[in-house]
Formats: sequence, structure tokens, C-alpha cells
Amino acid sequence: MEDHTNLQQFKAEFFKALAHPMRIRILEVLCDGEKSVNELQAILGSEGSAVSQQLSVLRAKNLVNTVKEGTTVVYSLRDPLIKDLLAVARQIFDNHLVESISLLKGIRKS
Repeated sequence: MEDHTNLQQFKAEFFKALAHPMRIRILEVLCDGEKSVNELQAILGSEGSAVSQQLSVLRAKNLVNTVKEGTTVVYSLRDPLIKDLLAVARQIFDNHLVESISLLKGIRKS
């Protein structure tokens, strides 16, 4: 029973780390390869403090790796399976969207 509890706790903490749109977007960007903070800021179109704050959470939850290159910190995905997880989440979203569109079409026909 202890193993199940530990696994469920891990999953809860893991999904909490994903529970912010910017953190998910950062992970999506990192799916394409490692990026520095400045590159992430430019891609996300967000100010540095907001990006740094979210990167801090991702680091604390062990979702990203960091490597210091001179004065630059470069981030990458800690586990490539995160890319698969985000793809599955996208498929679930698409399925819900298809269901909503079908429902809407049904309502409009009424």
C-alpha cells in the first residue's frame, strides 16, 4: 500500500508542477531543444522575472535540467517522456474540442 501512496503523491506533485500555462509553454518550447533564459523570454514574449519564477518551479520539481555555460544558464527537459505527455494532453484537448463542436452542431440543428 505504501508504494501506491508514494506513487500517487509523486503524480500529484508532478501535475501540480504542470498546473500553470507558462510552465507548460516553457516545457513545450524545451521539447524542441535546450534554450537559455533569454531565448525562452524572447520565444514566450514575457518579462524575465515571470519566466525565471516559472523556471524555478520546474527546477524545484526536477522537470528541467540546467547547465551553466559561462554566464548563461541553459535549460533542457529532464525526461524526454515529458514531450509524450504533452502530446497526449494535446490529443485529449483535441478530443474534447471535437466533442464540443459536435454538441454545438447538434444544438444548432435543434
